[in-house]
Amino acid sequence: MAGAPGQKKVYYVDSDNRRTNDPDQAVGGEIAEYDDHGRVLRRTRFFLDRSEIPWLPVGESAFLLWVAAALVLVWVCIGVVLSLT
Repeated sequence: MAGAPGQKKVYYVDSDNRRTNDPDQAVGGEIAEYDDHGRVLRRTRFFLDRSEIPWLPVGESAFLLWVAAALVLVWVCIGVVLSLT
């Protein structure tokens, strides 16, 4: 896997472990950085796990929405308490 001097070479892997050029379908892959002589300086591998959190009774996005709503509610309550003092 040789690269051009001073460049990065990136490849992505989809959920079926096939190479893809689409970053939206990527769940894993590798980023390799090369020096001026074509040698690999750094190799970074990544993997995204698309599983749900097992102890959550609702989906992750619904949970995060409820957390955001709770934080806004706390922020409003603090604002009301501080405006009354």
